[in-house]
Amino acid sequence: MPEHGSRTTSGPEGPLVRQSRTVEKAPAPAAPASAAPALTAQRRTGLLVTLVLGGLTAVPPLSMDMYLPALPEVTRSLHTSAATAQLTLTACLTGMALGQLVVGPMSDKWGRRRPLLIGLFIYILATAICAFAPTAELLIAFRLLQGLAGAAGIVIARAVVRDLYDGVEMARFFSTLMLISGVAPVIAPLIGGQVLRFTDWRGIFAVLTVVGIALTAVVWRRLPETLAPENRHSGGTAEALRTMRSLLADRVFTGYMLAGGFAFAALFAYVSASPFVVQEIYGASPQTFSLLFGVNSIGLITVGQINGKILVGRVSLDKVLAFGLSVIVLAAGALLLMTSGVFGDVGLFPVAAGLFVLMSAMGLGTPNTNALALMRTPHAAGSASALLGTSSFLVGAIASPLVGIAGEATAVPMALVQLVCGLAAIGCFLGLCRPWQHSARPNREGKDH
Repeated sequence: MPEHGSRTTSGPEGPLVRQSRTVEKAPAPAAPASAAPALTAQRRTGLLVTLVLGGLTAVPPLSMDMYLPALPEVTRSLHTSAATAQLTLTACLTGMALGQLVVGPMSDKWGRRRPLLIGLFIYILATAICAFAPTAELLIAFRLLQGLAGAAGIVIARAVVRDLYDGVEMARFFSTLMLISGVAPVIAPLIGGQVLRFTDWRGIFAVLTVVGIALTAVVWRRLPETLAPENRHSGGTAEALRTMRSLLADRVFTGYMLAGGFAFAALFAYVSASPFVVQEIYGASPQTFSLLFGVNSIGLITVGQINGKILVGRVSLDKVLAFGLSVIVLAAGALLLMTSGVFGDVGLFPVAAGLFVLMSAMGLGTPNTNALALMRTPHAAGSASALLGTSSFLVGAIASPLVGIAGEATAVPMALVQLVCGLAAIGCFLGLCRPWQHSARPNREGKDH
């Protein structure tokens, strides 16, 4: 039986959400605000929903990372340059950025399920068409459509987390989500490398199509609606634009958004350049590249779990974020020195070690920038999630072609882009968030701001 003064929201599998409401005639006093986030988390989210959200956030690494070992083959198969082949990544990333601006406000107006299912259906069609693209130009076009549709999973997964959690609990859940979705970048390039043993790069898109179908089926059957009708926005495009403008007017929110965006760009510089750096410059096989990529992803997952299980609730989220961004800058600086020849020909191992440190530090960046930004926006989680995702993917899309601007024979552009993006992230964090001016203590009450 529902408790007195509560509302139960039903999904396709029955009641999922029990939203506590304050009722004037209720004889019992309202629960303390400090207990609300923990109670909400316990009541609202089961393991299955968590796994589904992890699957949705795995869409970008699956779409990107399975394809990475095939980039040199795409270059040869379609008779194009490395820079043009990297534009297939840029197109997908740009689509994911722009798509979130549309899907986020839609989910605030119509709920989470309907836009998500539409996006997943279009993603399946676009991915299937990519497998038959005869030219680089057509592949770029359909990768753009694939990204536009795949954006639904990214933005709505974050919005659902905001529906279900608040404060420190939200930060912890983002780290848990990283553990689940982080399996994708570990296994995706490994799967891609193995697929290339039996077929060409087109077979990778066939596998992605099957993955999209399976995820859509699970979402259809198992992910209930998490945004109650009374919490939805009734306005149209004008209201959505006003909401986003008000979010951007929040200096602290914008600071976290940009810091997370530039950190993501440093990561994506690695994602788009590493196939050429590892395979073309250092002569490794696609399978060796996949193994190194998987090890780096394990580092990111491990640090993300240290963040969620040990640091969150004990150390200020701002302090953890500052440390993570600093490590990114130091690792990028070391990579620039190694790849520019300051230490001579260092070989693959030192460069791989530097990339491992940089990737691992992302486990302190992404979950904390998302949590700190979304803590400020309980009234518009979809729009806020869209802005967070769009900024990250747009900056990443700009960084992607820059890493190949000097050709395939040098890794200096990759390291330079990573260093500039890391410094920009720290600049936005210090200049806009100004953590010394506000309390961001992740205390056990969950009241960070």
